[in-house]
Amino acid sequence: QVQLVESGGDLVQPGGSLRLSCAASGSIFRINAMGWYRQAPGKQRELVASISFGGTTNYVDSVQGRFTISRDNAKNTTYLQMNSLKLEDTAVYYCNAEVIRATGGGSYHLAAYWGQGTQVTVSS
Repeated sequence: QVQLVESGGDLVQPGGSLRLSCAASGSIFRINAMGWYRQAPGKQRELVASISFGGTTNYVDSVQGRFTISRDNAKNTTYLQMNSLKLEDTAVYYCNAEVIRATGGGSYHLAAYWGQGTQVTVSS
């Protein structure tokens, strides 16, 4: 009923930049928080950045000042601008969204959805 599709992952050299996009589609009434997570080989998935419906953002310390999360509520899309990339940023990046769906009869349902992931590789 709701799909999240990420794009923008690539191979980039240290110090380079990438912009990830995540577009949500389906039966959507509204999206509350949206976030980007990443998982490196052998490590747990971690929250990288999040943004509320109103635009309040939060970042993990390791990307503060280098990454910027934004969103376009009209397009149900979130973006992650990644600058000054480091080797340790290499991971699969996943989009997450808290979606409210109208289920009929004045009822609504809130659930979290995940994208399929996009690979970001930082290597010289």
